[in-house]
Amino acid sequence: MLYHLREAQRAVLQPLSSWADSVSQLYTNPYSPLAYTPFANRVSAGLELLHRLGKEYEKPTFEIDETVIDGQPVSVVERIEIARPFCRLLKFERLLPSQLRRRSSDPTVLMFAPLSGHHATLLRDTVRALLPHHNVFVTDWIDARMVPVSEGPFHLDDYVGYAIDFIRHLGPQVHLVSVCQPTVPVLAAVSLLAQIRDPHQPLSMTMMGGPIDTRRNPTEVNALAQRRNYTWFERNVIYRVPGRYPGVGRQVYPGFLQHAGFVAMNPDRHLNSHWDYYLDLVRGDMEDAEAHRRFYDEYNAVLDLPAEYYLDTIRTVFQQHALPLGKWDVRFEGKTLRVDPSAIRTVALFTIEGELDDISGSGQTQAAHDLCTRIPREWQRHLTAEGAGHYGIFSGRRWREKIYPEVRTFIAEHEQRGKASAGR
Repeated sequence: MLYHLREAQRAVLQPLSSWADSVSQLYTNPYSPLAYTPFANRVSAGLELLHRLGKEYEKPTFEIDETVIDGQPVSVVERIEIARPFCRLLKFERLLPSQLRRRSSDPTVLMFAPLSGHHATLLRDTVRALLPHHNVFVTDWIDARMVPVSEGPFHLDDYVGYAIDFIRHLGPQVHLVSVCQPTVPVLAAVSLLAQIRDPHQPLSMTMMGGPIDTRRNPTEVNALAQRRNYTWFERNVIYRVPGRYPGVGRQVYPGFLQHAGFVAMNPDRHLNSHWDYYLDLVRGDMEDAEAHRRFYDEYNAVLDLPAEYYLDTIRTVFQQHALPLGKWDVRFEGKTLRVDPSAIRTVALFTIEGELDDISGSGQTQAAHDLCTRIPREWQRHLTAEGAGHYGIFSGRRWREKIYPEVRTFIAEHEQRGKASAGR
């Protein structure tokens, strides 16, 4: 019922938002007499704010059509490498000119985007930084409301299966980067590949701000999962997709509920941000106003999660702590295997945390080192980014200037190791 009420609210707000946008422009267009009335800039700013508060935010695009390699601009084309019902593996193909063809052998990076509310475009800055020195692939998760029920359910085990398939597709000379939530299923995928001695094990895995062991410095996000039992989540946050979408009837954790949760974590910050946006419009500070638009175009665009996957994650990761306790069994190729990170021997590990991360607390990602006991110590590295929050470890100035150089060096070191091993 809640999803249907949300759709009714959307139907009411959409015309109002469109009206506010149109009228707002009448108060700023130099050919309109309304632009010369008293307080026109304030009226326009108020209507623009109303428009943005009521509009529907669609999935953004990556907007990456160029990079710079060795000082030369290089076109980038976004291609679908693999299409699955719940995910597309995207390749950011660099169209290298003849004088840069040697760079086609740059390290291959498979980046696992979070399936936790926002679209993969949240990693736009991460991808942009990686492209000059790497061949980049990214998991682009599909909004569950757009997936027909006939495609079946999607569990946490299925995420692990997708990860294994993508790793195998790109071959053993690949480096994994997982951001936030996927650190858990990606570590499971690499563990299973190691356990069966699969030849397609990656060269390295970089894990950023993920809930490997949420018992360490639990955040408010972790505390909520502990305060409520599994049944509460099942009864209170799971709804069926209404009739206007291809996934009608599918059970999901709706994106609008996730968005409400994001905002509720820092309501004052969002209120102040919107007030500042209004003042920027009144003052005519279009640069700051545009920065606000870019941020909230991304922040407000959310997707529905498959109910099975969400509930599995709540129970396995946040309530049972099955991975760090060595009690996680995964369905894999027709049988059930227990995830054992100590089986990993040939994959380098780099963990990254933000000092001020309020989603994955300090030590939660670093816990991976305690589980991967057979990875040589010289192949392990950890970085705590001072002053960085959750988003700051993969986006923004700290990511570009402090964190990415460390990631690039780490990948380059183990790319050379991989080539040396392959040449023997």
